Amino acid sequence: MENEHLEIALRQSPRDESLAANASSGWPLGSDHQNHFAASSPYHNPGISPSSTTYSTFDEFANDPRFLESQQEFRSLLFTSAQSAAPSRRGSPVHDSLSDRQIGGALSSIISSGNRIIWLQNYLDEVAPWLDMFDQQQMFGQTVPILAKSSVPLTYAILAISARQMERVKKLKGEHDSLQLYQESIRSLTPHLMACDPNIMATCVILCCLEMLSAAPKNWRKHLDGCATLFESYNIHGFSEGVPQAVFWCYARMDLCAAIISDGDHSTVLPLQHWTPSDISSSEVVELFRSAGTPDMWANYAVFLAAKVCHFIWVQNENMDDAAAHMDQSPYSTDWLDLWAELQAWRENRPAELLEVNLRENDAELDSSPFPFILYAASCAISSNQLYHTACLLLLDIKSPNIDLSRTGSINSDLWHARRICGISATNEHHGCLNNAIQPLWVAGRLLSHPTEHRAVVNLIKRIEVVTGWGATWRITDLMGSWGYTSNDFI
Repeated sequence: MENEHLEIALRQSPRDESLAANASSGWPLGSDHQNHFAASSPYHNPGISPSSTTYSTFDEFANDPRFLESQQEFRSLLFTSAQSAAPSRRGSPVHDSLSDRQIGGALSSIISSGNRIIWLQNYLDEVAPWLDMFDQQQMFGQTVPILAKSSVPLTYAILAISARQMERVKKLKGEHDSLQLYQESIRSLTPHLMACDPNIMATCVILCCLEMLSAAPKNWRKHLDGCATLFESYNIHGFSEGVPQAVFWCYARMDLCAAIISDGDHSTVLPLQHWTPSDISSSEVVELFRSAGTPDMWANYAVFLAAKVCHFIWVQNENMDDAAAHMDQSPYSTDWLDLWAELQAWRENRPAELLEVNLRENDAELDSSPFPFILYAASCAISSNQLYHTACLLLLDIKSPNIDLSRTGSINSDLWHARRICGISATNEHHGCLNNAIQPLWVAGRLLSHPTEHRAVVNLIKRIEVVTGWGATWRITDLMGSWGYTSNDFI
């Protein structure tokens, strides 16, 4: 039946040309500007805007007045704490030896029920591997649960996100246990924030992830800005070491997704100068990632580079008139080529752990998939390579006509990058990498033209939501618009 619906969709006429023109412009109706970079690009067709209010995959949790009130309370708390309590040094845990016994008793009470034990186990088995996707030390899976033994808000946050994920996977209706746990975590958070304990950022980012599970994409930035302010205030960045560093990169991946969703209307919520130590220049950043000497930091470098590309696109859109006039001149071409060279250097200098481990000929396709078979051994390899291809696609879409990449072979082919993005998700099963693939699949999917490829991408996105609980199938509606199908034929 699903395939029959697809075949019906493939026979439909494309949307009305005037609607397609408005959708592809990337600017609000009535704007005096035109998106210079999108004007002639079949790739840059956003279909249904992220500001659209109808999404079939977002449950009633996101619209529950209690959740909305608590989310606003949490956001205000983060802003207030950032403004009034920026630390001058690393904080200490918010308990002392006299209160350890009391805290331990409270935590035993929190996880005493059967459901809560199940949620704790699901956190360790399912949720923590998402959060630790780029962290070989597995801070969220191994260290954060130990910290939770002396932190009530962190314990509630762990239980809340696990319960929310299980509710999403099982499509549970009615009263949500995760909402009560979420509220309890926020209520107990204040004294820890006032003590300026950097480790409490784990609680904040976990709660932020919980919100993302159900939030419509138009609201993503609102869920991210409180944590961004706190990172800046605490001076926590991608090289802070320990739990703060792991928490930062977990946040950064969400921030990058929000920037991609904005389709050039926004850069990252946390400015890029706060992603690295303040005392180093932009030219020293590469060496900072390289000197870390670990595959997970090289994977984090891919996140940083993709964010740089999103920022570059946003800057061009903000200065559209000048950009259109000088796109074929320096410094635009110089800046574009510098970014392109940095991306290719990332690929060429990947450590062995980030290389594919295919036993088949490179780019070989399985009979069951129209996409290349690209297998990786490490989770950080899966998503970092996918983000590399995504960044290349975003950059190729705004390439000036005077930039010649003809000598670079398949690297300069947008379709090559798009098919590899899809192949990576079709081949690798890591759940964290699946939910991190939603936006790359959208970026790649817009370029595909064959019905078989369309069907495969739709099935991939549907599977991501079924397996992980992350809202993903709203992107099918967007892709339907980009491909010119009638949206109802896929759902």
